[in-house]
Amino acid sequence: MKKTIKIAAHLFTMSLLVLLIATLINPKKTNRFVRDTLGLTCIDYKQGVYSKKLTNTIPEYIARSKETGIIKCKDESEVMERVSAGKLVKISDGKGYNVGELSHSYPYLTKAAKDLLTEICERFREKISDTRLSGTRFKITSLTRTTEKLNNLRGVNSNASMNSPHLYGNAFDISYIRFSTRKLFVTNCDEKYLMEALAEVIWQLKKEKKCWATFERQQNCFHVVAR
Repeated sequence: MKKTIKIAAHLFTMSLLVLLIATLINPKKTNRFVRDTLGLTCIDYKQGVYSKKLTNTIPEYIARSKETGIIKCKDESEVMERVSAGKLVKISDGKGYNVGELSHSYPYLTKAAKDLLTEICERFREKISDTRLSGTRFKITSLTRTTEKLNNLRGVNSNASMNSPHLYGNAFDISYIRFSTRKLFVTNCDEKYLMEALAEVIWQLKKEKKCWATFERQQNCFHVVAR
């Protein structure tokens, strides 16, 4: 029985591979049903462009970020002191997001910033729930930084600000090009839709005065600061 199941699974995989190769070789002649099944059809989601509306700059929010955030930390030991004092909370993979490999920050935020992240996640999941991208997770690429980490970052990114709100625990970056989807293949239309759907969610929260946000083109992320 196990052998039969294994053979069937192998044949199914090979069939998908053949269909994929046929599609790539001659996409115009490949059956539309096959392309839809493989998720290769580019769908126009009729999603508006909101990324360009995220234009906040550091002078707009840095004073408030300092006021509501933590006292900035020199190194990891001071971060852990803030955690022990209840000033920062741990951020792990959530229901709708993943935390990437953090080379220049630590996976902690203030409670207010974590609540904002949770709301972004919930609204994003709801927005895409009726599409074939339902269940997609976005990736967080940066959270709380120390002055030590920031100095290291400036060694590879001279644009990193020494007055960054990441130092105060209430800012985080969300990649707009790195998503985890259930789809086998993600089209350019899918990628554009996910980016702008996420941007719309963040823009709406910005409009509600719950955050500030910036479309970071060079870093491929949305920089978000809890308000």
